[in-house]
Amino acid sequence: MKNTPFAEIHKGLGARMVPFAGYLMPVEYSGIIDEHVNVRENMGVFDVSHMGEIWVKGPKALDYIQYITSNDASVLTIGKVQYSCFPNGKGGIVDDLLVYKIDDEIYLLVVNAANLEKDWNWLVEQSKDFGLIVDKELINASEEIAQLAIQGPKALEAMQKLTSEKVTGMEFYSFRVIEFAGIKDVIFSITGYTGAGGCEIYIQNNDAGKMWNAVFEAGEEFGVKPAGLGTRDTLRLEMGYCLYGNDINDNTSPIEAGLGWITKFNENKNFIDKEYLLRQKMEGVSKRLKGFVMIDRGIPRQHYEVVNTNGEIIGEVTSGTMSPMMKKGIGMAYLNKGYWNEGTEIFIRIRNKILKAEVVKFPIFKG
Repeated sequence: MKNTPFAEIHKGLGARMVPFAGYLMPVEYSGIIDEHVNVRENMGVFDVSHMGEIWVKGPKALDYIQYITSNDASVLTIGKVQYSCFPNGKGGIVDDLLVYKIDDEIYLLVVNAANLEKDWNWLVEQSKDFGLIVDKELINASEEIAQLAIQGPKALEAMQKLTSEKVTGMEFYSFRVIEFAGIKDVIFSITGYTGAGGCEIYIQNNDAGKMWNAVFEAGEEFGVKPAGLGTRDTLRLEMGYCLYGNDINDNTSPIEAGLGWITKFNENKNFIDKEYLLRQKMEGVSKRLKGFVMIDRGIPRQHYEVVNTNGEIIGEVTSGTMSPMMKKGIGMAYLNKGYWNEGTEIFIRIRNKILKAEVVKFPIFKG
């Protein structure tokens, strides 16, 4: 089991540690509800150093990324980030990811920790047609990079104290390479997985301790607290953000998952599964990922059946929890066609009970 550079800090703070994606990670500190509310109202710090970072470099970098990802990376300018996915050649998704454009021939791909080995093998295999040199133009830097996600409405105001560069007011899905907390060449980005605002900080492993201390010192007056994976999950679910392995996988297409907005069918872009996905977009799909809120009291969980008023199975829950902000059960589910409209009444089978729920638009939490 691997440790992130912050592992001893987590243990010292009394975090409950669990195995996740090959790492021992903090799932909670003061409790998921307390951490969740603090991120929504103040700021929380997540160790996400387990995420994968892969460099793509060289004159063929953009052509390669255009082929392996669903979104159109040609529109990226230096300092911009793009959400995308890797189609798997069979209509499903290898992984979802972020693409950072460092310069015209240098890109950083940030992938899910649990998929890192699978992603790397996939990327190496696809790189052969582009002649990319592994470990020179296609580089797995995941073991070298630590990452903190500082999330919440007060996060950027606190982080501004640590740099002379103006970071408050940065555009969503943008980044800068700056000196931060006395550390040079920090990648400071605004993407987020919580819907609460904030930033991500990428550093070398040996700067981890210094960065953690600086972030918490700067955030003290703003109510900063550490937050674990449990809170990260409840926050993203309130926003309706997909989690690989739950809401998307090798058998779900980006069109079915509601990710048509990151699937671009431009003439100048040829990518894996383009024709198949275009056909799905034009002809429609039989199931689609939707959000819902429980009307009856109950907590939905992954794989619970969704039924209609006649008790017929019409879908399956992919993610579910009790929303700390709404005080209601919420979830996401693939639903059959005919049950997609906002306000549609559905029922979740929970422990042999049929409990009423309602389809809602994302984000699920509108606060």
